[in-house]
Amino acid sequence: MAGTSQTTPRARGSGFSQQNPPDQPPALGEAAMRQARNSAAFWAATGRSRGHEVIHRRGFLAVLGGERAGTRILLQEPDPDASELAELTQLLDRSTGPVVAEDPFSSTDLGHLGMRNWQMPIMLRRPGPVSAPAAEVIRVQRAPELQAAERIVISGFELTGFVPYRPGEMFPTTLIEQPGVDVYLAVLNGEAVAACVTVTDDGFGSHYWVGTPPEHRSRGAGRAVMLGALAPMANLPVTLTASRLGRPLYESLGYTAVTMSTWWSSR
Repeated sequence: MAGTSQTTPRARGSGFSQQNPPDQPPALGEAAMRQARNSAAFWAATGRSRGHEVIHRRGFLAVLGGERAGTRILLQEPDPDASELAELTQLLDRSTGPVVAEDPFSSTDLGHLGMRNWQMPIMLRRPGPVSAPAAEVIRVQRAPELQAAERIVISGFELTGFVPYRPGEMFPTTLIEQPGVDVYLAVLNGEAVAACVTVTDDGFGSHYWVGTPPEHRSRGAGRAVMLGALAPMANLPVTLTASRLGRPLYESLGYTAVTMSTWWSSR
């Protein structure tokens, strides 16, 4: 999300599908909803693994993570009702750390909560062959590997809330025991150089925390970890939300931007 500009969210009722031609393929038209559901699955799994409170309503899912991890809100419908919006206000008041809210439908104005906003594209890759990565990619199964992935993501995304580093705080070992959740590492010359998390849920896949530390960028590490993580999901439609810097890589891997997701942050 670094480098994106702030915008005013567009009210679009039931998401972007109204703007697409009637003959648009169904998988494309439901990408916003699929991203919403997959993100909720990911953050619910993350919250459970960290021992955080997870709140699930019709219109949103929220994870209350305390001062360092903060609160995460995932809009699940384009039309949360008045009681749900009131509860979101209460959650903001309860939060002791930063609050980040994700609205894949770009239809809910959270400006009354005093948060800034920006937009990023939701991208979709249809099922299809995946090339072999140019570096070794491993699926994380042990605590030392998970901590290597954790350090990479904290560095790559500049997650200052997790500094100073506490092993297992961001990626507890129980995270990779959650159904559908996998963590991957790209290894170059014996050194872990990139990481990402994938979630498969209800016939769709998605990527999260695709990160490369500054010292390992421009070496193909991000491409390698993406390809390695995509291989087990080659027969599924896969979505992700792309930063400005990540979008060219994802497009080269067959992803297409299909709609804009609006993000809100208390900082």
